[in-house]
Amino acid sequence: MMIAQLFKGTNRIIGLLFKQNGLKISLWLFGLIGVSLATVTAYTTIYTSEKEIFEFGLTMQNPAMVAMLGKAYQVETFNLGAVFASEMLLFSAIAVSVMNILLVTSSTRMDEEEGRLELIRALPVGRLSYLLAGIILMVIVNSVLFIFLSIGLGSFMHESFNLESVMLYSGVLASTGLFFAGVAAVAAQLTATTRGALGISFGGMITAYTVRAVGDVSNEGLSLNSPLGWTVRTKVFVDNQWWPIIFLVCGAATLLVSAFYLNHKRDINAGLLPDKKGKRYASHFLKSRFGLTWRLEKGTILSWAIGIFLMSAAFGSILGDLEAYFSDFELVQKVLPDGSTASMIEQFITLLIGIMSVFAAIPTVSILLKLKKEERMGRTENFYSRAVSRSEIMGSYYIVAFLTGILTQILIGIGLYVSASQVIEKTIGLGSVLASVLAYVPAIWVVIGLTTLLVGVFPKWAGFVWVYMFFAMLVIYLGSLLGFPEWLNRFSAFYHVPLLPNEEVNWLTLSLLSIVGTVLSVSGFLGYNKRDI
Repeated sequence: MMIAQLFKGTNRIIGLLFKQNGLKISLWLFGLIGVSLATVTAYTTIYTSEKEIFEFGLTMQNPAMVAMLGKAYQVETFNLGAVFASEMLLFSAIAVSVMNILLVTSSTRMDEEEGRLELIRALPVGRLSYLLAGIILMVIVNSVLFIFLSIGLGSFMHESFNLESVMLYSGVLASTGLFFAGVAAVAAQLTATTRGALGISFGGMITAYTVRAVGDVSNEGLSLNSPLGWTVRTKVFVDNQWWPIIFLVCGAATLLVSAFYLNHKRDINAGLLPDKKGKRYASHFLKSRFGLTWRLEKGTILSWAIGIFLMSAAFGSILGDLEAYFSDFELVQKVLPDGSTASMIEQFITLLIGIMSVFAAIPTVSILLKLKKEERMGRTENFYSRAVSRSEIMGSYYIVAFLTGILTQILIGIGLYVSASQVIEKTIGLGSVLASVLAYVPAIWVVIGLTTLLVGVFPKWAGFVWVYMFFAMLVIYLGSLLGFPEWLNRFSAFYHVPLLPNEEVNWLTLSLLSIVGTVLSVSGFLGYNKRDI
């Protein structure tokens, strides 16, 4: 009877959470399922012969692609389903994990931090009912993803997409999502802030990806210590191994049980990790607007900076294996006569820099959106009750976000160069690498400007910037494959950036991107100064 009381009122809370997150859930599911089905449709028209599939299989054997996308299938086993899984499985699993982390954090730590949980707990509900409702919500969401993605993939009626294969593919995405839902649920008990919970959760995911990347290239046992390493070992559409799903579900169950235990042990509005003692007196820097913003966002900036640097260094470290692969594998040279060893390495680096640059824009967006959160929580009133201009407050967040974008880009370049220079004989110079990554700063500026405009003029629509980020990633990674029209690709700022060092610097394009970023930013500042707070 006592246990039942702990979960009293769960059903009503589930309904409340669905109302609160219904639009987000719908957009996530529509995007994940839509992109997957569109990719399969494109593949059925591109890979129409065994020769084309065989050539794709050869390119997937090189260590760079293994590090980026996961353990490769044997060349002779490749079919259309294996082509699809090779390109889509890992990145789709990461996207599903991000969805679960954001929704769980929103339904647990954010609701608690913003006072909604306290209102619910004042009603006759159980102590653990809110956490249970959040977990049930994610089980339902991942189940819906599993069902509709299985139906969608199965509708292609291709021999590779048989019932077992499509269920395994959809199941491993759902189970990976549940695993990281468990990670987020535990993180929400450890820290007292949403920022901290997201930092721990995303830090765990980035660590899992890095461990898997290094392990897939050099140490099989290391990859087996990563949940994402389990994800890519299903050999879906070929051998259909189900044990990774068992591991992921058991890991998720363990994490969720731990979250219940930790939640029961802590007080509301508190985390289990001890708070760091602050200084008795604030420094002059902390008393400044910029200094306070830096202090609030320091954890976000440092965690993203470290994660991006380590990922860049990990990818750079396998470029030596890539050079050896294309140099020694004569069959690859015959199949791909247009690409020398050097050019293939440069092509991989430019693709990697483009993808990493979109990721580098994420913390800049996150920092600017914190101003909207501060406003929603009523904390900006503490500023505006004094003689402080709105431009000064928004400017502090804007400057920190902009400098963070530059910092992360530089770290991408340094991470790639330092590790690559140790493993390949003829590497791209440090100046060329830094020029390649800094060329994306104007594109990041456009993203910062768009975020500023939304926060300053249309705060209710500020979350739209994440849709734009998702679109930018699609254009870089799958735009040509999905056959996006040119006019649609041009909406992505990252699409216009010259791919150095393979292309010439287009100063006009970079200048136009900078102007667009400036115009969007100025419009955002003007709107923020005029609208009601």
